[in-house]
Amino acid sequence: MEHDIQIIDGADEDAKSAILQALKTYNIDRFGPAEWQDLTIALRDPDGHVIGGLSGHTARSWLYTALLFIPEHLRGQRLGPKLLGMAEEQARKRGCIGAFIDTMNPDALAIYQKCGYEVFGKLDKFNGTATLTYLKKSLV
Repeated sequence: MEHDIQIIDGADEDAKSAILQALKTYNIDRFGPAEWQDLTIALRDPDGHVIGGLSGHTARSWLYTALLFIPEHLRGQRLGPKLLGMAEEQARKRGCIGAFIDTMNPDALAIYQKCGYEVFGKLDKFNGTATLTYLKKSLV
């Protein structure tokens, strides 16, 4: 039996959903439930509009921060560390033992390290010039 393999330029939500569901089923069968929970902390302006914040998830006893953005005019006010701390506290409540994050931004790297994150991996020249750095932190 020969299978049809296709390259699809752009998003194919049906294909993506089928692949994700198959992978989730495999991982649960092999490693047990992930207990995946999304986590979002919104930073809002005085009018209530989201202007930044943190987005990630907890799963398998770890917090992953996928997105963290502070608008330029609010940087230097310790909002990044505050959001990270809030996410870490929520992760502890969910039973997490650690947190991880990645960045290409050297300024963010310094902040994460000041917040107790340690480097555990790098991809040098990730986009031709920048280094993609992976960091982790114990939450116990």
